[in-house]
Amino acid sequence: MRRASLLIFILLICIPAIARIAPEHPAQWIWQPGINQVNCWMRFRKQVTIDQLPAKMQTTIAADSKYWLWINGQLIIREGGLKRTPNPHDTYADTIDLKPYLVKGKNTIAALVWYWGKEGHGHNSSGRGGFYLNTPANSLIATDSSWRASIHPGFDTLQTGPQPYRPLAEFNVTFDARKDDTGWYAADYDDCAWPRAANYGTSPALPWGKLVNRQIPQWKDYGLKNYVNSFSKSPIGNIMIMKLPYNAQITPYFKIKAPAGLVININTDKYTDGGAYNVRSCYITRSGVQEFESPGWMSGEQVWYTFPTGVEVISLQYRETGYDTGFDGAFTCNDEFYNNLWQKARRTLYLNMRDNFMDCPTRERAMWWGDVVTESLQGYYAFSASAHQLVQKAINELVSWQTDEGVLYSPIPGPHPPLPFGPHRELPLQSLAAIGNLGFWDYYLFTGDKKTLIEAYPTVKKYLSLWSIGADGLVKHRDGKWNWQDWGQNIDAPLLDNAWYYSALSSAKKMAVLSGFPKDTVAYQTQMISISAKFDQTFWTGTAYRSPAHKGSPDDRGNAMAVVTGLAGRDKWEQINEVLKNQQYAGPYMEKYVLEAMFMMGHADDALQRMKERYAAMVNGEGTTLWEGWQQGFYETSNHGWSGGPLALLMQYAAGIAPVEPGFKKFMIKPLPGGLKHINATVPTRYGLINFDLVPDGALLNIKLKVPAGTQGLLDLSGIDVSGKLLYINGGLIGSQLLKRPGQIKVFYKDGHPVYVFNGEKEKN
Repeated sequence: MRRASLLIFILLICIPAIARIAPEHPAQWIWQPGINQVNCWMRFRKQVTIDQLPAKMQTTIAADSKYWLWINGQLIIREGGLKRTPNPHDTYADTIDLKPYLVKGKNTIAALVWYWGKEGHGHNSSGRGGFYLNTPANSLIATDSSWRASIHPGFDTLQTGPQPYRPLAEFNVTFDARKDDTGWYAADYDDCAWPRAANYGTSPALPWGKLVNRQIPQWKDYGLKNYVNSFSKSPIGNIMIMKLPYNAQITPYFKIKAPAGLVININTDKYTDGGAYNVRSCYITRSGVQEFESPGWMSGEQVWYTFPTGVEVISLQYRETGYDTGFDGAFTCNDEFYNNLWQKARRTLYLNMRDNFMDCPTRERAMWWGDVVTESLQGYYAFSASAHQLVQKAINELVSWQTDEGVLYSPIPGPHPPLPFGPHRELPLQSLAAIGNLGFWDYYLFTGDKKTLIEAYPTVKKYLSLWSIGADGLVKHRDGKWNWQDWGQNIDAPLLDNAWYYSALSSAKKMAVLSGFPKDTVAYQTQMISISAKFDQTFWTGTAYRSPAHKGSPDDRGNAMAVVTGLAGRDKWEQINEVLKNQQYAGPYMEKYVLEAMFMMGHADDALQRMKERYAAMVNGEGTTLWEGWQQGFYETSNHGWSGGPLALLMQYAAGIAPVEPGFKKFMIKPLPGGLKHINATVPTRYGLINFDLVPDGALLNIKLKVPAGTQGLLDLSGIDVSGKLLYINGGLIGSQLLKRPGQIKVFYKDGHPVYVFNGEKEKN
């Protein structure tokens, strides 16, 4: 009898976890008991019998740090989860409907979780690996101690060889196929030898905190693709270089035949981009035919496989993944230089969008907010509305990481244990850029999302309270522990301090009204009047803006920002334009604002000429992305989102398309083509696409304009010389008789020139 009882006990232990009765407790954070090591790959399994499937099975899934999810042997989520940055305490969670993948009867759920366990510029480690899954419609599926948990034996947690640059939260991937547990996620796998998972608390539970809903889509999976070039089946112990069609976020794949114990290294041509080691993958072969796809993404123009002698290559491919958005925006003109620049800028931007807006996809993957301001504007013009969600996420995170004292940090996450540059610090001018007209307020104008700005306003007010006006009527300098304005020399900091602060005050004043706090505008307006009154008196020399202590030539950055923020009067524009034509100190980060100032002052020809001069090396050079600096050097990365400012400028000024009312409910088309002879632009909005085509044809000027239904477009041609030309708009000759006809294009006059009004209508079937 005793032996029979023991046998029954053993059988109960070894039978895979097939639950029919709902557990008495809700979903738990789980992990293998007694394990908490960094760079750990943990597996989870659960078998459950479902008698009846509801209409939906909305499921909340969270992990520190990333997860892969299989249902009945099918991989349904590839690299789920987001880096842990919603605020200093909590964790992002995905919401997924599992109903399409489940069946009546027996189901197998399996997950692989990669726990990093270290800080990074873009990740806040909880300090403990964890996995959480909860399906309220069927509590049988919820994570608890009925799940099995086991470290994946194939992934090596040891950190040998060069390691990624410390600001990266990710580790290299090392996989030993000799130790692989093939098919562990399949329904017929026997997991009885795995230990039961340990419960570490219901949500919210420390150290993971509350669950914050993911605001952005799951990654777009473009599928496995062949490289541009072919490969040799019998490499001779050297690097096999496989070319990608463009720089992309990819996971490399191979299928080979080899003996056991050979070491294959995989990295891209950007492995040391920015003068530091990035991520790579290492694979140790088992005997026979085998295939492997590295789960950790990397980026580059080429993938380098190092195959030792004895390996027979059967197949080499790559999988591109990336932010799920439509490439809806477009720009072309008669000059291929600007077309190529626009395309490289969009490719650069797309590579810097994933969990967050990044400075680069190689060395840091950090969300510096100065970069975000430039990148978000590009995103409005280049991608569909799903890209707006990444901007909203960035705003929410900046707000949520504000300290009790009111400091706003860049990058996100905020204060941390020491990193290579010490603790994370405030970069004051990046914080001002974030909350200013070109950051938060532009987000409202381009998206129409009023709620996010209202929620952010108290943060803006609190941060601005840290700044003050000095006895000279100008803003007091604030170094924020990193006194950084731009790469390069000849920086006139007082000019930039006052311009960025003035922009932030202007934005805060509008946000206060929007949020229902009109009384707050008095303080902002008072400071703006003070700066405006003292700016010229202190800095204007008669030919340029220069602070009294500045010893070098006039700074193109500071003079440009005076124009962009509205501090410089029109009477100074011609002299400032001369400064911008002759001084070229700005790095790519601030170059966007220099070019913008030239467009704003009506010097489109000069702006386009400077753009061509400064970006010539990037556009004409090899590669499909834009660099961090004007030259590719040891420290400068070859892909940096802040360099893509011309993408937005060509749309906003050369084509002239910009919102007048939030969300493009009303918008302006005021082209400033300079010497460009033909411009075609497509701008995505939440209402649909704006299509604009401008074609001069001798004595004719042909314009085609498509306005989305529910919007109004205002066409202002004052930036084009139309004298003596016949104007055709959408195929109709615009003249005095035509304008008098009812139902035709309406017109009003602004500063003595006509503005044509187009009301978008629904297309007829």
